[in-house]
Amino acid sequence: MTTSPFPWPEERIAHLTAYRALAPLTVDGKLDEPSWRLAPRSPRFVDLITGQPTIHDTRAAVLWDDTHLYVGFWVEEPFVAAKLTERDSLIWSENDIELFIAGKDAYYELELNALGTIYEAFFIWEEGYERSGYSQSAEFSRTADGFKPWDGVGFDNHPRGPRLAFFKWDMPGLKAAASVDGTINDNTDRDRGWTAEIAIPWSSLDVLARADNRALPPRDGDTWRMDFSRFNAYREAPPATDSGGWAVNAHGVWDSHVPELFPYVHFSTKPVGSE
Repeated sequence: MTTSPFPWPEERIAHLTAYRALAPLTVDGKLDEPSWRLAPRSPRFVDLITGQPTIHDTRAAVLWDDTHLYVGFWVEEPFVAAKLTERDSLIWSENDIELFIAGKDAYYELELNALGTIYEAFFIWEEGYERSGYSQSAEFSRTADGFKPWDGVGFDNHPRGPRLAFFKWDMPGLKAAASVDGTINDNTDRDRGWTAEIAIPWSSLDVLARADNRALPPRDGDTWRMDFSRFNAYREAPPATDSGGWAVNAHGVWDSHVPELFPYVHFSTKPVGSE
C-alpha cells in the first residue's frame, strides 16, 4: 500500500461538473439568473481539518462560456459582517469566501468578503519557475512589488518544496461582487447570508494554462483543480471542534494552499440544466 504524502485521502476529494452558461452572466453577486438557478451546487462545505459537518450551509458552483469562467458561492450566515473595504486588505481575517485555481506549476488565490472587497495572490512552485517560463516575465520577477518566498500555512513541508509568492499581482479582467440577504454589520436582526459571484476571462488564465498547454476555453471533458473555501472569524461553540475554515472537501490540515487536495472540476460542453 502506497502512503500518500498529503494529509487527506485521494478517494475523498470532491468531483464537480462545470456546465456551459445559457447566456453571458452579469456579475452583481446575486446569482439569480437562470444559469445559476440550474447550476449543480457542490456538497455542503465541511471543516477544513476534520471533514466534519459545519454549523452553517455553504456551497459553490462553476459555470463557463467561451469567454469566461464563472464561480458562485452561497453562504449561510445569520449575522453578516464585513469591515474591510480596501483592495488586498487581509480579507481572511474577517468572514470570507476563497477561490483557488491551480495550474501545473502555479496557482491563483482570490478572497472576497460580504462587501465585495477583493484580495488576490499568485504562487509559483520554485522548482517550476524556470521550466515554465515565469522567470522571463517582469510581473513575476523576484524584484516585483509584493514578492516574497513562501512555504505555505500549516502544511509547510510540501513535497514540491518552496513557493514564490506575489501578493500584489492582479488577475486581468477579474470581476467579482457580493450580495447580502439581510443587513450587514447589524446584529439586531438575523440575516439569511450572502452570495458571491466571480468571472475571470479565459484569456487571463493563460498564466496558469501555459505550463501544460491547456485549452482555453476548456474542451469537453477537460479537468482543472480548484478549491472553494470559507473562513470565519467566529467558531461554533464547544463541544464542536470548528477550525473556522470550511471547504468542499477537507485538507486534513489548516492549509488551503495544497493543490493536490483541490476538488476536480470537469468541464462539460452541455448547457446547464440539460442533464
